[in-house]
Amino acid sequence: MRHLRALCAIADTGSLRKAARQLGMTQPSLTTQLRRIENTIGGRLFSREVTGSRPTPLGRSVLCRARPIVEEMNALVSEVRLEAGQAADARLRIGSTGSRAVVGWLRRLRARYPDADTTIHIDVSANALLQMVAANQLDVAFVHEVEGAPLRVPEGVEHRVLVEREPQFVALAETHPAAARPVVRLAELAADQWMVDPSVDGEGPGLRRVLAAAGLNPRVVYGDYLTAADLVASGEVVTPCQPTARSRQGVAVRPLHGDPLTVRLFLASRALPAARTAAAGPATDPASGASADVDALFGDLADAYFEIAWASAAYRQWLVRNESPLLRFQEPRTRDALDVLGLAGPAEVS
Repeated sequence: MRHLRALCAIADTGSLRKAARQLGMTQPSLTTQLRRIENTIGGRLFSREVTGSRPTPLGRSVLCRARPIVEEMNALVSEVRLEAGQAADARLRIGSTGSRAVVGWLRRLRARYPDADTTIHIDVSANALLQMVAANQLDVAFVHEVEGAPLRVPEGVEHRVLVEREPQFVALAETHPAAARPVVRLAELAADQWMVDPSVDGEGPGLRRVLAAAGLNPRVVYGDYLTAADLVASGEVVTPCQPTARSRQGVAVRPLHGDPLTVRLFLASRALPAARTAAAGPATDPASGASADVDALFGDLADAYFEIAWASAAYRQWLVRNESPLLRFQEPRTRDALDVLGLAGPAEVS
């Protein structure tokens, strides 16, 4: 079963690195395991390409037989756990790609379900999280989808859109000439070296598409956003970033003119049976697994997201300037303050 799960993970993620992260193992270990499987079967199951790992004809044949076995085993484990009473305690398993909204979301969920065992799984791969929802390893997942690079939403997974088009800002050195302006044009960054994280689904292709559309062909390198701040501060690279990103010493976060880079934010969950009330708390039946009240989970997420969005000066100004639908989450006292400053959007979004 371990070998079959590994093959399915590689096929689903299209990458040994992403599959290893999903399986909780190192990439070299997974590579060694794949080599042993191929030696046993007597042929290559995946072709290693620049864009990732793709099943060979033999690999597709093996996967057609492996997937039903893995699904049956997952169902068997769930049924046995239910019969054994191992799922008696309320639980809520949430996942997310990197977002500063997660902290506030967790705080709200724990207040709503104080007796539940609430856990969080963070992964840079949105596709991996969607697979975990489909496999009943997560109840819900908050993910982002790069415009022009649609995610692979598994059958049986539903989604609710939080933000249809969230603008992606740019992080650049405070000493960069463009940092002196409140809004940066892509052409001002034509001579800069861009850095993206290849583990983030759609990020690299999305950036290249936008740059090509603008007639630009700067050098794009790969790295880890968690360790990129020093490179950005030194002026070595510029990177796309979330509009809620905090400015760090030596780093400026600015909107891009015309919002050429955008993502869609949504909450994914499995199709659920009849809804229960919020007071009922998370479902304890592993056959459904998720909280039956997805409305409540989505509402708490929306509140948490607006909280961090409003706390970011650059994003707050963008929201008001673009009369964003997110402004409907404003508290009345915030609306009054905006009226005084002459910054409030139209009355219907209050």
